Amino acid sequence: MDKDVSAGSGITTVAGRLALGITLLAFGLGHTAVIDGVSAADAVSIAQYVGGVALFVAGLVALREGDPVGGTAFSVLGALWFTWAVSGGAAGNEAGLFLLLFALVALSLTLAGGDRLGQGVYGLFFVALLLMAIASFAGNGGLVKVGGWFAVAGGAVAWYAATAVPAHWPTAIPRRAAGRGVTATG
Repeated sequence: MDKDVSAGSGITTVAGRLALGITLLAFGLGHTAVIDGVSAADAVSIAQYVGGVALFVAGLVALREGDPVGGTAFSVLGALWFTWAVSGGAAGNEAGLFLLLFALVALSLTLAGGDRLGQGVYGLFFVALLLMAIASFAGNGGLVKVGGWFAVAGGAVAWYAATAVPAHWPTAIPRRAAGRGVTATG
C-alpha cells in the first residue's frame, strides 16, 4: 500500500480528526443503543466540548495555518456540534430540520475535495445525518439506529485518518493502472 501521509498531515488536522472521530463515535454509539444504558444524551458533553469547542478552535487554527479545507470543515462542524449539544433535546420536525441542514453541510464537505479519508468521513456522516433527519420527520426509531451505525463508521474512519499520520499507517488507497487488472483466459 502507498503510505501517502502528505494529505492532512499537520498536527491541526490530526487534532481535528481525533476530535471529530471521538464525537462521531459517541454520537453514533448513543443512537445505536448497542451499549446497555448509553443513549444519545450521553454524547452531549462530548459534542459540546470536544466536537464543539475543540473542533471549532482546531478549525480556526487550520484557517490561520492556510488550510482552507480543514479550517472550514472543523470550524463549521464545531459550531454545529456545539449548537446540537446546547439545543436541549429538540425532537420531531425541529430535530429533523436541524439534522437535515447539518447533513447538507456534511454533503458540501464531502464534495469540497480533500483527501479520500476525509471525504469518506464526511460522506458517512452525511448518510448518518440524512437517515436521522428522515427518522425524526417520520418518527422511526429503527432508522435512527441505522443512522447511528453510519456515524460510528464515520467516527472510525476519522479516528483512523488521525492516527495514521503519526503512526505512519497507509492513508492512500492504491489504484490499479488503466488497462491492468483481471483478464479473461480462454
